Amino acid sequence: MLRRIYRCVLRLHPPAFRSRFGDEILSIFDEAKGQLSGFRLLLDSMLSLVRQWTLRPEFWREIVPDPAPQSALDGVPSFCILSPFRPRPASVVPGLILSIAIFSLTCVAIKYSWIHVLHVRIPEVQSEAPLRIPPNAGHAVFLDRTTESVPHHQAATSSVLNADPQTPEAASRAASRATPSAVATKAHKNGAVQPLLFPQSTAQQSKGNEIAPRSLESEQTASQPLTTTAPTAFAEDTKLDATARHRIIERASAIVTKYYVDAEVAQKMAIALRDHETNGDDNEATDGPTFADLLTNQMREVSHDKYVAVIYSALKTSEDTSAPTAEEVARYKKEMRRNNCTFEKVAILPHNIGYLKLNSFPDASICGPTASAAMAKLNHADAIIFDLRDNPGGYANTVALIVTYLFDRPTHLNDFYDRSQNSTEESWTLPPVPGNRLADKPAFVLTSSRTFSAAEGFSYDLKMLKRATLVGETTSGRGHMGVPHRIDDHFTIRAPSMKVINPISKTNWEGTGVEPDVNVKAADALRTAINLAEGNLQKK
Repeated sequence: MLRRIYRCVLRLHPPAFRSRFGDEILSIFDEAKGQLSGFRLLLDSMLSLVRQWTLRPEFWREIVPDPAPQSALDGVPSFCILSPFRPRPASVVPGLILSIAIFSLTCVAIKYSWIHVLHVRIPEVQSEAPLRIPPNAGHAVFLDRTTESVPHHQAATSSVLNADPQTPEAASRAASRATPSAVATKAHKNGAVQPLLFPQSTAQQSKGNEIAPRSLESEQTASQPLTTTAPTAFAEDTKLDATARHRIIERASAIVTKYYVDAEVAQKMAIALRDHETNGDDNEATDGPTFADLLTNQMREVSHDKYVAVIYSALKTSEDTSAPTAEEVARYKKEMRRNNCTFEKVAILPHNIGYLKLNSFPDASICGPTASAAMAKLNHADAIIFDLRDNPGGYANTVALIVTYLFDRPTHLNDFYDRSQNSTEESWTLPPVPGNRLADKPAFVLTSSRTFSAAEGFSYDLKMLKRATLVGETTSGRGHMGVPHRIDDHFTIRAPSMKVINPISKTNWEGTGVEPDVNVKAADALRTAINLAEGNLQKK
């Protein structure tokens, strides 16, 4: 009787379980001695019944034996279909919870990754040649890109600036359209007005959002490849003989003597080039790149100016020095619109401290309204911070436009002396902006070793005028500028011919950089400036 009940309980088990273990379980029951052992096995089978139906879904269906694999016919492979895996229902809920947790952690990791926390900006890969800033587009330039942004929880920011019809902006728009005499300008040999463009760092040019004009030199460091203006034809594979080297040396010496900003140093460079030729130091340089590098090193040994260079191009360079085409001007304007004229951040920090992160000084004739709108948004700040830690330069007309907001009267900023023309042009702030409230507010400028050219001019002018406190690192030290001069079809020489002269110091920051008033690491400059501004405001 007990065995029949045991068999009935066994038959209630899942089919696959009975097929696999049924005979073995019955044999165990039959070998049990005594009625007590039988009851124990019966109780165990009942517990097994519950366990198999709740926890072992793989036994719920009867196991169908796999068909014997068929041999391949005439070399044709055979295939077997495996039974699909079916997870247990009990695993669905834990799997769902785990998936949601992993997804949430991934989202958090993306949002707060090291790139976001450190505010690292990965440069875009340019698919086309860098645009060039049109010389006729406006007045003079400088450039920056900060490494530290204003904390999001501290700032109310504006990412896109649009000038509105308020009085300060309207006045500044008018200022950006002012005649060339309003800011420093330079006349070409053909009589056309040429805006002054301070040299820009190579890093910014590679990004493509600030472009060197055709007629102005594209500044590069000594370790970076040198290139000439746009090529028009391929060069022949020829070797340089003594006659060709002599012709290039004489032409380079004449250009340096005529144009280089320091006449005494220019004479020394010309003498050095001829002495090296006389001593036979150039005899082994029979190809263009080697000869260009050799002449560059010879001039730098005398001048100690890393921006002097002879540049070789395997392609013939054009003699056309005309203004950029309408298409090139349109491309520059489009790039400025896309980058919001490089005004990256405008913010009001706690304690009503204004913050402006400016990644270049774009042409005011194009970006004047954007600059005016940025300054208008900070018009009610009790202090203002200009972040130029990554600014590689730009146009002097935008420097003058922004500095105008820090004064209540026209102020002489600097002079531009051009040795090639033996002329000097003055740069002044514009007339005071009606309704401006920043003229007497504390100002701070953040600098770094990447602060270049016009951004250095902005910092240096305000320091000399004792109008701002500089916080950060010593700047790069580029205060001279000039145009590349064509030697022949394949050689060009870069010799700075213009320098900035501050009316107070009677010099500039060339080679030395601009020393900050508060010397700290660039990464700590913003926090230091905020602390200084807060302390300044508490004293009032």
